[in-house]
Amino acid sequence: MNQSFSEKSDLESMVTKVVTSTPIRDIHTHLYDPAFGELLLWGIDDLLVYHYLVAEAFRHLDLPYAKFWALSKSQQAELIWNQLFIEHSPISESCRGILTTLHALGLDVRKRDLSAIRQWFASQGSDNHITRCMELAGVSSLCMTNSPFDDLERPQWEKGFARDERFHAALRIDPLLLSWATTAPTLLKWGYDVSPSLNEKTIGEVRRFLSDWTKRIGARYLMVSLSPEFDFPANDPCAQLLEKAVLPHCREFGLPMALMMGVKRQVNPQLGLAGDGVGLSKLSALEGLCAAFPENKFLVTVLARENQHELCVLARKFRNLHVFGCWWFTNIPSLINEITRMRIELIGMSVTPQHSDARVLDQLIYKWRHSRQIITDVLTEKYVDLAQTGWVVTEADVRRDASELLGGAFDRFCQRS
Repeated sequence: MNQSFSEKSDLESMVTKVVTSTPIRDIHTHLYDPAFGELLLWGIDDLLVYHYLVAEAFRHLDLPYAKFWALSKSQQAELIWNQLFIEHSPISESCRGILTTLHALGLDVRKRDLSAIRQWFASQGSDNHITRCMELAGVSSLCMTNSPFDDLERPQWEKGFARDERFHAALRIDPLLLSWATTAPTLLKWGYDVSPSLNEKTIGEVRRFLSDWTKRIGARYLMVSLSPEFDFPANDPCAQLLEKAVLPHCREFGLPMALMMGVKRQVNPQLGLAGDGVGLSKLSALEGLCAAFPENKFLVTVLARENQHELCVLARKFRNLHVFGCWWFTNIPSLINEITRMRIELIGMSVTPQHSDARVLDQLIYKWRHSRQIITDVLTEKYVDLAQTGWVVTEADVRRDASELLGGAFDRFCQRS
C-alpha cells in the first residue's frame, strides 16, 4: 500500500495506527533474562518501590530514612501507595505510569485497592506475564544492562543458561572505568594479571577481560554512566582506560560504546538509589572522543536538559555519534516532547528518541505507551509541515520512519563499519 495523505485528520489517524503497531527494539533497560529469576523485577510492590517513587514519597513522608529502609518491601510499598495515591492525587509521571500499566493489564484502579492488586499479581505466572507485558508494550526485543561486577548476576553468566532470544546483553563497565583502584584487585583475584599502574601489561589484561566477557554474554555494546566531571583527554584512570583499552576493544569487536552522561552520584546518600542527581556534562569531552576516534561508534544520551541542544549539534558533525533516549529526570512528557522535536528538527530520523530504562518489567507498558503517543504527535506535526510545502507522505514513508525511530536507526548504526 502506497496511499498518500494530506488531510490532517486522516494523516493523524494513519500515523497513530502505524506508530502503535510498529514493533519496538528497546535499546536500554535494567531488566534481566527470565533465567535470572528474582533479579527480574515485576509486580505491584516492585513498581511502587521504584526509586522514582521513593524520592517523590519522601517529599511527604515524615519518617527517618533509616526507618523506611528497615521496613519490608511490602511495607515500603504500602507507605508509598498511601502517600502518593491515597493522600495525594497521583499526577506525577511516575504515578501516572503505574495507573497506565494497571489499566492496560485489566485492573480496576478506581477501587484503589492495593490488596486486590497484589492478589492479582500473585496469581500470575512469570513466563506468561513477561510475554504479556512485552506484547502490551509492543516490544519485540530489549537490551539488558549486564555487569560482571554484580555478585548476584555474575555466577549465572559463569555457569551458563538457555538464553531468551528477546533479551540481548550490554556489557556495563562502570567499576572498571570509575573505580580502578578498587577494581584492579578484583580483576587480579579473577586471574587477570593487572597492577594499579596502567602499564602495557595491565592494559593487555584489561582487554582480555573485556574480550572474555563480551564473548560470554554476547554483548551488543559496552556502556558506562559518567559524572558531570568526566573529561577527555585526561590523565585520570577513566580516560586512560577508555582510550587505551576500551575503545581499542570496541574497534576490534565492532561494538559501540554507550556513554550515559550527567549523573551526580549520591547527592543524598540516605535515599539510596533514589539519591542520585543531575549535573551539566562537559560535551567538549565527547567532541574530543568523536574527533580523535572516528573508527569508534558512540551511543550517547545526556541527563541534563541544558546539554540536549549541544548534543544534537555534535551529532550533526560526527556520524560516529548516535543520540538516544530521554531517561530519568528527562523522562517526563513535557521534556520528552521538547527533546524529541528538537532532535528530529536538527538530525532527522538518524536518532533513537526513546529507550524505556525500565527496572521493573511492567514499566515497559507505560513507558512505551506514553512515549509512542509523543512520537506520534511529533511526527504528525512534521508531516503536516511537509504537506504545506506540497510534499505529501505515504503510509510506506511513515512505516519506514517509525521503524527507524523505534530501533531501526540503532540497528543500522551498530552494524555500520
